[in-house]
This record gives sequence, structure tokens and C-alpha cells, in this order.
Amino acid sequence: MGNGHPLAGVVTTREIAEAFNNGMEYFNTFGGNPVSCAIGSAVIDVIEEEQLQENARLVGSWLLNNLQGLMSDFPIMGDVRGLGLFIGIELVEDKLSLMPAAQQASYIAERMKQEGILISTDGPLHNVLKIKPPICFSMDNAKHFVTVLEGILREHYSMPGAFC
Repeated sequence: MGNGHPLAGVVTTREIAEAFNNGMEYFNTFGGNPVSCAIGSAVIDVIEEEQLQENARLVGSWLLNNLQGLMSDFPIMGDVRGLGLFIGIELVEDKLSLMPAAQQASYIAERMKQEGILISTDGPLHNVLKIKPPICFSMDNAKHFVTVLEGILREHYSMPGAFC
């Protein structure tokens, strides 16, 4: 919300909010800080003016579809799921057993870093490549991401033991 500035917000239903209207007062030393409010307002203005939510929807949809398209070529990709620009690629040893491929996920995340792309691993079994770029991530960025990831995946199939 604050584009790096410490800022938070609460989204809730009226029913939940009214449950706190019980005579007890809430006090927060940061509540209403004018600097933080101005920063949050400016961030919202940029999101609206640059249509960054629509960008996330369009680019994220393209990215998700193209990553899902790689699944047939690379059996290690057990699933690709996400919404907007927040996408996860679940890696498995094989699609029948769904044995998690945590070591391979770490290897791919490191190789992506060597190529200048930061992703991380996540999930309870550490076998999910987590993609969470900034909201200004462009279509060119997405195409570059898919190209680099595909190249790294191809290394695995052309170099025995690449994930070892």
C-alpha cells in the first residue's frame, strides 16, 4: 500500500467493523499519520492513473496461460496456478506420484537469479516457484520471464543431472 513505506490498511465487512463498536476505545500512535496518509493516497493515484490493476490482470493472465502451456513439454511442472501477477509453479518428480521436487525448485530459483530474475520457493514442501513481480510488470517482462524459465527447464532435459 505504501510502495515501500510502512503502511497498512484494513478491509472488512460492516458487520465485523460494527462488532468493534462496543464502547472500548482503540488507540494507535500511528493512526492518521499525515505523511503515511499522503503516501498511501499518492500510491492509489498512480495505480488508478497508470491502470496498474488492469495491467496486472492482462499481463498476469498472459503469464499464467503461457506458463500453463509449458506444462506439456516439462513434466516437472505439476501445476501452475495464480491470480493476477501472483503465480505459483508446483514442481513434482512425476505427475503420477506428485512427489515434490524441492531440490529442483531451489535450483531453478537460483538459476533464475543468475539470469537477473528474482523468484523464490514456497509451499509446505518447498517445491513451488513463487512469482510475485511488482504491479508495473510489463508484457515484455512477462515474455522475458517465460523465455528464461523455458531455457532453464530445457537445460534439465539436455543436461543429465542438471538438478543434482
